[in-house]
Amino acid sequence: MQLILMRITDAIWYGRNPVKWLLWPVGLLYGVVTEIRRRVYGLGIKSVTTLPVPVLVVGNLSVGGTGKTPVVIWLAGELQSRGYRVGIVSRGYGGDAEEWPQGVRTDSDPALVGDEPVLLARATGCPVVVGPDRVAAAQALISSERLDVVLADDGLQHYALGRTMEIAVVDGERGLGNGFCLPAGPLREFKARIADVDAVVVNGGSWGHAGVFRAQPVAQRLYQVRGSAQKSLEEFRDTEVHAVAGIGNPQRFFSLLEDADVDVLPSPLPDHAKLSSADLEFDDDRPVLVTEKDAVKCQRFARETVWCVPIKIVFDADDGDRLMRRVLRDL
Repeated sequence: MQLILMRITDAIWYGRNPVKWLLWPVGLLYGVVTEIRRRVYGLGIKSVTTLPVPVLVVGNLSVGGTGKTPVVIWLAGELQSRGYRVGIVSRGYGGDAEEWPQGVRTDSDPALVGDEPVLLARATGCPVVVGPDRVAAAQALISSERLDVVLADDGLQHYALGRTMEIAVVDGERGLGNGFCLPAGPLREFKARIADVDAVVVNGGSWGHAGVFRAQPVAQRLYQVRGSAQKSLEEFRDTEVHAVAGIGNPQRFFSLLEDADVDVLPSPLPDHAKLSSADLEFDDDRPVLVTEKDAVKCQRFARETVWCVPIKIVFDADDGDRLMRRVLRDL
């Protein structure tokens, strides 16, 4: 049922389906409410908590996968390489912990704290704290760690947490969809909001305008989810594989593999899907390729035929240096 809903919403949000006009009044109301909420915080009617360290918010205007997590990982690495002590706060979406906030370790259970936070902890080595209340999560983080900067993963609409800089990540293939707010379109806020952020990172594709920072997703060496072997993506060229992706935009993962001349048998799953062994079992011995976000959830039951495809973003020309100069200017 969830996959059917995904296909329907994709047709409405990113296609020419006229149903969007029936939903437009609801989307308009949604956008007005979110804009009022933003202004309530901006005018000081509701309190904003300012941390004693800079807070860099990385988020998106639209729901679904834009490549935000690789941008957070990239930023953490760039800041650490310059000597900054970095911490990360996140929602912990999909986690079933009974108490929040929760600290996240590299061996934390994704079922309790969410899949993306575990991935962030493993990929960056940074202290990570998660919770629905970003202010509480950030306060818990800085009370337990000596930090120079906090990265707020997916925190663009969490206005109670003060921020030094806002970075919006946009899928360069999908852009902002039909430009409507939920449920008529994919936007969490009116599309004009994009003009208010400090930087826009466009992940792949050609959407955008002068001044954006362009990056491309690049596959790194694949590794066995349960094992020690590694392979290059080139070694899967002209090979039929099962590709399983429980991310916001599974097609982005499938297209990356197809662009590398891998013959993909796609198995899309809802974002943050709770994987079971059945999701990775097929009636053949073909390799199974999964995203890094899904790999953290299937280590206990993955077979040797399951391979993880880590993704790294690589900025075009000098866009990465240009973005870091912009970031460091505010720290």
